Amino acid sequence: MFLIQPREWQERGDQLVATLLRQLEDRGLKADKLGLVIATPENGLPVGYSWRGDWVCYPCSLVKAFHLVHALELLDKGILQPHEDLDRALRDMILWSSNTATNYVIDLVTSTTGDTLLDEKDFSEWRAKREVLNRYFKALGWSEFSGCNITQKLMDDMRYGREAQYAGRDGSYLNALTPLAAARLLWELFEGELPLLPSSRIRAQNELRRDLAGSDAGNAGYQVAGFLGAGLPPHLPYWSKAGHNTWTGDPRASYFKHDMIRFVSNKGTPFIAVVMTQGKTLSVDDPDVFHEIGRILYDELAEVEVAA
Repeated sequence: MFLIQPREWQERGDQLVATLLRQLEDRGLKADKLGLVIATPENGLPVGYSWRGDWVCYPCSLVKAFHLVHALELLDKGILQPHEDLDRALRDMILWSSNTATNYVIDLVTSTTGDTLLDEKDFSEWRAKREVLNRYFKALGWSEFSGCNITQKLMDDMRYGREAQYAGRDGSYLNALTPLAAARLLWELFEGELPLLPSSRIRAQNELRRDLAGSDAGNAGYQVAGFLGAGLPPHLPYWSKAGHNTWTGDPRASYFKHDMIRFVSNKGTPFIAVVMTQGKTLSVDDPDVFHEIGRILYDELAEVEVAA
């Protein structure tokens, strides 16, 4: 695990989880359907807390942040050629969480297309190309990425043709991610190392930037309203990528709601927080629960700064 978790952070984190469950369990937040990671730099090292950080679950749109990093490195290397539609797709994939834009990026990065069925030979070749999405992050040597899969396209419900072949008719190879993998991506993008040119690192950071007090903050597609950012003070510098789904036809991949965020406190301390959850109440019936999670996170982390 990239994260250092000293005893004081273990105690702080356990208290935070206890507070979240005490205040929000009756609104759908369940201990066994929650993954939480907090990270902040101390002497240049990632220090913080993990609660079920190795929970492998359906990641919804969190995978889009991974595809952004991958595509930008291919642009840096000249493997992908910049063009207007790619620029729009990289923007809309993050800014509005567009599935159509994401699937366009996936096609370009992997040199594949989706849809119709393939015979065994063609499917084997196609699958090997699509698996580059996993191979890229496995090659970085992140232990947090173990058990993860980000190769499936973003779909609202059931899959057909080669996409169904690939995900498995039983859904056994759908996308999967852990809170620690999401936290590691944000850490490396802002505090650590990624194989990106400085200009591409800044571009990725800018794509993830959100204005909590801006005119777009109330737009559902901007993913502040209904997510953690709505519970934070609106003046804070803030970056995020959220994910959310409802019923997909498969109970194992339905009713997930997640957010991976970075904010800078009033004292100038950057914090990364990843919250991953499952449950119909959180996903559909009571969207304001994530506002409360964001508020509690901020209050508890402000207390950490006061104690320090």
